[in-house]
Amino acid sequence: MVVASDARRMRPAHISLAVLVAAVWGVNFTVIEIGLDHFPPLLFSALRFLVAAVPAVFFVGRPKVAWKWIVAVGLVLGVAKFGLLFIGMDAGMPAGLSSLVLQIQAVFTAVLAFALLGERPGRVRLCGMAVALAGVGVAAVDEGTSGPLGAFALVITAAACWGLSNVFTRKASPPDPLNFMVWVSTVPVLPLLGLSLLTEGPSRDLAALRDLDWQGAGVVVYVAWITTVFGFGAWGWLLHRHPASTVAPFSLLVPVFGMSSAALFLHEGVSPLRWAAAALLVGGVALTSRTPRVVQSADVPAPERAGAPA
Repeated sequence: MVVASDARRMRPAHISLAVLVAAVWGVNFTVIEIGLDHFPPLLFSALRFLVAAVPAVFFVGRPKVAWKWIVAVGLVLGVAKFGLLFIGMDAGMPAGLSSLVLQIQAVFTAVLAFALLGERPGRVRLCGMAVALAGVGVAAVDEGTSGPLGAFALVITAAACWGLSNVFTRKASPPDPLNFMVWVSTVPVLPLLGLSLLTEGPSRDLAALRDLDWQGAGVVVYVAWITTVFGFGAWGWLLHRHPASTVAPFSLLVPVFGMSSAALFLHEGVSPLRWAAAALLVGGVALTSRTPRVVQSADVPAPERAGAPA
C-alpha cells in the first residue's frame, strides 16, 4: 500500500503562473473599484461579460456540456454573484475587504454540496467552516465600525451565489474549463443590460458610454480579458497538468494580493480587526478546501485531475 500525495511537485514556471493568476484575480478588485467610477455597477458587469465572451466564442468551439448547466451557472455566477458584488462595492464595500470576504464561498460550497449532492464534510472541514465563519464575524464587526453593513451583506450574498454556481459546475463536470467559462459568460450579458436599463436608467448608461476614456476602456479590458479569459484559461491549463488539490491552495493568495493592491493604489487602511479576520478566513478556507489524502494500492490509478477548485 502507498499513499498518493496531492502535493505533486510543480515546475517553478507552473508555480509562477499559479501565483500570477492569484495576483491577477486579487488586483481585479482594485480595478473594479476604479471601474465603478466610470460605469454604473450592472452596466460595468455586463460590459465585462460582453467583451470577454463575444470575441472568445469564435476560438473555443462549440459548448461541451448541456446548455441547461451553461444557463444555470451563467445566471447564478454572472448575473447574481457578479451583479451583487459590483453593487455591494459601489455601495461602499472596500475592494480589499471584498476580496477577503468572498472567500467564504468555500463554506457555502461545502454546505450546498452536502444539501444538494450528499457530500458529507469531515471533521476537519467542519472545523474549517467554523473558523471561516468566525472570520466573517470579525470582518462584519470591523466593517460595522467603518462602513455600511448593507454593502457587506450584498458581498456575503454574492459569495453564497458563487458557492451555488460551484455546485452546478460540479454537476456539469465540464471537460474544458475555458470553453465552459467562455460560454457561461455569454449568458449574463442581456440580463445584466436589461437590469441596468431598469434600475440604473438609460440616461446614466448612455452618459457612462459617451464619457468613456482610456482608463475606462482599460478597466473593461482588464476585467474581461486578463481576469476572465487569461485567468480562467491559465487556471484550467494548470488543473489539467496537476491535481486540483495542488493548484487550489494558490487561490488563497487572492485576498493577499487584493488587500495589498487596495492598500497600495486605493490607500485602504487595514485595521488590526481586519488582519484578524484575514487570518481566520484564510485559515478556515484552507481547512474547508482541504482534500484528504487517499490511500491506494500501487496499481490503482491516480486521483482525477480535472476537477475545478471552489
